[in-house]
Order: sequence, then structure tokens, then C-alpha cells
Amino acid sequence: MTYSAPIDLRSDTVTKPDDRMRAAMAAAEVGDDVLDRDPTMRALEERAADRLGMAAALWVPSGTMGNIIALMIHLRRGDRFLAAKDAHVLQNELGAPAWLAGGMPTELPCELGPGRMSPETVRAAAGTAGPYYSLRTSLLCLENTHNAAGGAVVPIEEHTRLVATARATGLRVHLDGARIWNAAVALEVPPAALTVGADSVQSCLSKGLGAPVGSVLAGSAEFVEEARRVRKMLGGGVRQGGVLAAAGLVALERVGELAEDHANARLLADGLAEQGWLVQRPQTNILLAGVPDLDLALQRLAGAGVLATPMAGQVRFVTHRDVDRAGIVEVLRRIEKEDVLRNQTAAR
Repeated sequence: MTYSAPIDLRSDTVTKPDDRMRAAMAAAEVGDDVLDRDPTMRALEERAADRLGMAAALWVPSGTMGNIIALMIHLRRGDRFLAAKDAHVLQNELGAPAWLAGGMPTELPCELGPGRMSPETVRAAAGTAGPYYSLRTSLLCLENTHNAAGGAVVPIEEHTRLVATARATGLRVHLDGARIWNAAVALEVPPAALTVGADSVQSCLSKGLGAPVGSVLAGSAEFVEEARRVRKMLGGGVRQGGVLAAAGLVALERVGELAEDHANARLLADGLAEQGWLVQRPQTNILLAGVPDLDLALQRLAGAGVLATPMAGQVRFVTHRDVDRAGIVEVLRRIEKEDVLRNQTAAR
């Protein structure tokens, strides 16, 4: 692959369906999913549920919709829910957990590392039952990988302890596993190993796996039946959804390929470090880099033909299947040629 246009590392959501995926979409068997259940959609949901170790799953247009459906089911209006600092459900979903689910969010610190809460913190925040007029905490939201923490992975043993603490304190558990496929590849375990004990899990097909749209929301059969009703309430019912589900089926076959994105993120991190950038060693496909002037750094990068985004006060680069190793080498060449770090430092 050769690169002349800007190289887009803003997100793994910029991936485009390849010829194989487009062919599967064109040939998909379809039906009205609202009336009779689309056969290809059903196949995707069953396969995704199996991969995630859950009884059933539901296709949804986006991860944000998947998360809000879960919270609408798990929370009663006025309930408090807990989530790690800078969790996606707190920072990137337009307040929908409060607006639509009626939940009161509480942000917890991450003492064990970026994106990683301790069981002791969860236990203290959950508290004990008080009088009828006291605030009731009913849900713990986990995120794996943690986006704003640079794609940080929550290991199995930590997940297990957090779920056990939630159970002991009477909390249900929703897992925002938008990039759980990346976490599974990084830890070399099946995705189902990272969902054990969760009441629900949301996972994206449209990020590193390359589908053009769609996520899955999984849980018990009873949970998914209710989730289907809420999806329709939110306008998320689909008709001939098999066209989109076919892309998701191809995407699920590509989980192992995420290892290439992780390797490319490490290559990018090493190259930027050699050029003097302050970088965090990536665990998956998200790389955060500290810079003196964030806005100027992004402008200089764009001028060099490299697209990135701001995240938690740093520059975020996301590697993905549409930029191969040669593309990362080209990114590093462009950044070095334009001397992006020095130029934005000198301009301050």
C-alpha cells in the first residue's frame, strides 16, 4: 500500500469495508427484522453472543445506543451508577445516562493504573443501604479497553475482583466493551473470559474490526428481549438489517488481525519516542502523546499529512486495519521531516 494523501489516525472508526465485506453485504439474505427477524441479523447476534459468553445478543446501530439501552434497563430513575474516571459513558455520550436513563453518575479514581479502579474504591462508593430517602447505588459500569486511558486493558483477575465486589455490595454490572476484542487479543484470551459475571456487555463491530456500522449488546435472554423493546423505543429498529449484519459476521472473523494494529501502535510509539515525543507505551491500538501545545501540535500534524485527535489533554493516535506497517513508517517520516515537535515548541 502506498500513501500520498493524509494518513488518518484519528480513530479506528474511519476504517472502510473492503471488497470481501462489501461482497458479503451485497449477497446477504435479508428479511424485516422488526416483523420477522432478519435471518442474517439473527446469525450475527447468535455468533456474537457465543463469542462474548452471553446467552443472547442484539445488534444496535452504535455503541452509545448499546450503552444507553443497558443503563435504561438496569437503572431506576434517580439511581446512582459508578464508573471509572473519564469513562466513555461519563464523558462521551452527551449525558444520555442521566437524560434518558435517569441515572446519577459518580466518577471513581483509578488507583491501579490508567482506567483501572480498585475493588476497595468500588466497595466504598457503593456504601450500604440507608433510609428510603437516601441515594441508592445500583450499577457498576466497567470499560475494557478504556478509551481515554489510551486503550488500557483491565486484566481478567482485576475484572473478576471488581465483579465480585459489585455482587457483594448489591450492584449490577454493565461492561462497555467497545474494544473488548482488542483487550482479548492483548491478553491472548477469548473475549468471553473478559465478560464473566457481567449482566450486560456492549461491543463494537465498527472500530478495529472494520464493519461500516453496528455494535452488539449482549446479556441474558430476558435482558435482550427487553433491550429489543428499548431499541425500538429509541428508533433503532431495523428492517432489512442483514445487509449490515453480513458486515458484522465478516468483522467477527478478523479479531485475531487486531494484533497487527497493536504492533503498529508500538512501532509508532517507539518512533515518536526516538524523535523526542513524550509517549505512553500502548497496550493495544491507542497511543497518547504529551505535547507542549495540543492545538498547535494537531495543526502541525495535519500540515504534515497526519490526522490525529485530542484526548485527555494529549494527542491521540489510533492504529487500524486501513493503515499498515508501511503507513506507520510513512507517518514517522512525515513527522520527522516537518519536525513537528520542535516546530510547535518553538512557536509557543
